[in-house]
Amino acid sequence: METYNIYLVEDEANLSEVLKAYLQKEGWNVTVFLDGNAAIEAVPDKPHLWVLDIMLPGTDGYQVLKAIKEQEDTPVIFISARDQDLDRVLGLEMGSDDYLAKPFLPQELIIRVKKLLNRVYGTSSAESQKIELNNYSIDPIGRTIVDLEANNDTVDLTTKEMDLMLLLSADIGKAFSREKIIEHVWGENYFGSERAVDDVVRRVRKKMPRIHLETLYGYGYRILSS
Repeated sequence: METYNIYLVEDEANLSEVLKAYLQKEGWNVTVFLDGNAAIEAVPDKPHLWVLDIMLPGTDGYQVLKAIKEQEDTPVIFISARDQDLDRVLGLEMGSDDYLAKPFLPQELIIRVKKLLNRVYGTSSAESQKIELNNYSIDPIGRTIVDLEANNDTVDLTTKEMDLMLLLSADIGKAFSREKIIEHVWGENYFGSERAVDDVVRRVRKKMPRIHLETLYGYGYRILSS
């Protein structure tokens, strides 16, 4: 699989290190910029992808995006914690290829990056992004799960069941709190009971009995490899 060069522009040092670690885990080369001026100076490098925060000290993300699009047609993912609708519209009008609102899970960024790289360059095999777990084949791009022990039948999951499985299976062994699962699967504006998570987990266990979906009492869930 090709090694992509990704330039990440994020002024929050702790967040940039976390995102860098997740991106590097996928085998990509990642360079971090903490301000817009440094990023603009690096535009001639022509990386494969920019992940660009809008709110930056001094030169903001819009100016960086303008500089990128003036010199090259490199794909850009905008990230922002500001007015989501306004930033999304302005970013797309200026040429960004995708938009991710803060706060987000690092794995959500990984999925967006994979989709964009595959769409733009077409060299990242969808097969290489599939996860095989207990004889289930999980395709995060196509959002399908196939049971390899049952004639390759597709496992029929609801949207929320699929979202839960993609979240947990993307980071085997990592524990996710109910709060984080709610945020990812239902969204930040959900005001219902966290027990909704338990109900979705119960249904997934019934439909995918070989998956070791472990309960961490008083906290949340995780998927183990065996």
